[in-house]
Amino acid sequence: MYFTGIFIAIGTFLIIGVFHPIVIKCEYYFGTSQWWVFLAVGIASIVAALFIKDVMTSALLGVFGASSLWAIGELFEQKKRVEKGWFPKNPRRKE
Repeated sequence: MYFTGIFIAIGTFLIIGVFHPIVIKCEYYFGTSQWWVFLAVGIASIVAALFIKDVMTSALLGVFGASSLWAIGELFEQKKRVEKGWFPKNPRRKE
């Protein structure tokens, strides 16, 4: 039996699940000013995935990179959610 696909699916699920609280905390502490970090990490991860021979590592790195890029949009959506009052606003952060 080959478990590579199942491991990639589990890894994808975990990566996406971890990015949810990362986006929330990043918006809370830094606002949307750190979007470029997600961009740099996402591009670097995707480029690195192109050069890795191992299928599982390359796939998970690609998923990580894509999730980093997706987090940019979610970061700005999180800002809107905070403005609507769905999430708490950091009272100490100045924008």
